[in-house]
Amino acid sequence: MAIQIVQKRGLATEKNIKGSHHLVVLDSATLKTFPFHKELDRKLKRTHKKREGLAKSPVTMETQDGHLLSFVLLDKKNNTFQRHTAIRKALQPLLSENPDMLTIAVLGSEDLKELNARAAVYVALMNSQTLPSRKKENLKKNIKSIELFGIEIKDKFIEEVAIVSGNTLTRELTMLPPNELTPSIYRTKIKSLAKSNGWKIEEFDMTKLKKMGAGSFVAVGQGSEPQDAAIVHLTYKPKHIKKTIAVIGKGICFDTGGHNLKPARYMHGMHEDMNGSAVSLGILLTATLLKLPIQIDCWLAIAQNHIGPKAYKQNDVVKSLNGTTIEIIHTDAEGRMVLADTLTLASRLKPDMMMDFATLTGSMATALGDRYSGVISNRAELSCLAVGAGSDSGERIAAFPFDEDYEEDLESGIADIKQCTLEGGADHIHAARFLNRFIEKNVPWLHTDLSSSNRKGGLGAALSEVNGFGVNFGIQVLKKYLQK
Repeated sequence: MAIQIVQKRGLATEKNIKGSHHLVVLDSATLKTFPFHKELDRKLKRTHKKREGLAKSPVTMETQDGHLLSFVLLDKKNNTFQRHTAIRKALQPLLSENPDMLTIAVLGSEDLKELNARAAVYVALMNSQTLPSRKKENLKKNIKSIELFGIEIKDKFIEEVAIVSGNTLTRELTMLPPNELTPSIYRTKIKSLAKSNGWKIEEFDMTKLKKMGAGSFVAVGQGSEPQDAAIVHLTYKPKHIKKTIAVIGKGICFDTGGHNLKPARYMHGMHEDMNGSAVSLGILLTATLLKLPIQIDCWLAIAQNHIGPKAYKQNDVVKSLNGTTIEIIHTDAEGRMVLADTLTLASRLKPDMMMDFATLTGSMATALGDRYSGVISNRAELSCLAVGAGSDSGERIAAFPFDEDYEEDLESGIADIKQCTLEGGADHIHAARFLNRFIEKNVPWLHTDLSSSNRKGGLGAALSEVNGFGVNFGIQVLKKYLQK
């Protein structure tokens, strides 16, 4: 990452802040005096507000000598999501002016300085990255440097920089228009990433998958021309390995719904249906940069769900890689089809744990909206771990049940299992019960349904609608699992 972070242990003063864009992070211990407090008090008085109100709503103001400042009040009561959100709102007016340099001043008690500094730098880095745009005039540019007053972090924000790098990769890929990220193009990009980062790469193309008997994946991939769908396997293998983890991502580059064609309103934005694979790549990149002592096998189910003479249909019966026969009920439930065979391949390597990421069901979005994502696991302790990782990362997670009686709804009269139901209901749980049928070796498994991958106005630390949700969360899952 090209952004330079300059740390200064000394406190910020009105004299030593030289740039024109500043974020001042306060806690309750600093409400007596701080840089530009007189100017802030004048604005607060004019707008009938109090300093304590900065905890709910940051205030931005311009000083007489041209400084643009945002003030935000954070204390011990703030959780990570609240901290990130408050800082994002405070930074937004500053970043909208495309500054070359951003000054961050953390003031207050020593125990909160590091917490607030890490959060502020993380949010600043995340929102200073250039993301894909095809506008003729794109005014957005990267910040060149961040100047931090009030504390020096010895590790120089290594983790924050790595997570932002992974998050940025996720957002870049997800935001690309569908004509610029077909399965063929995506696979080429992945090969380039593998070469740059020293990952081993293996591809299972349609020809190979047909020979292997991966009928669930092939059913979806056969509807597109060219038939360039593939399962891509990447491996990060450090010298010292404490755990082996499989990370799996749904990579549907465009989802028409197939024969059960989506209406225009719901087909718009379906180039983002590959977000789960992009999150998996973001986690893989971050883990590589951090040199985590984990072997990661990253499996990406890359395809498109198109309509055509070869596309799969309702009432088709296909046989998956593990021999399970599937009755097709709805062609727009293609995500669980491509993931089924991918999960089988991943589980056959007997990892210590598997986790998958997918924009899988509308019912998860109905259950949670776009502020949370949901997890379901075949191990209760993994669900608990995931909720904790969501809290730590500021990417909020809710856990859902996995009781086996939900699978009664998927009983088929002509096959081993129905792909889904037409009645709707708890489809996010049905999908998890379906996917579980394809995991071999009883591997511990965490399924993440990314209902919050896109939120208008941003979410948590991210200003962009496509927010890269899952990268920070996934890294915290890995770190917590290492501690087990």
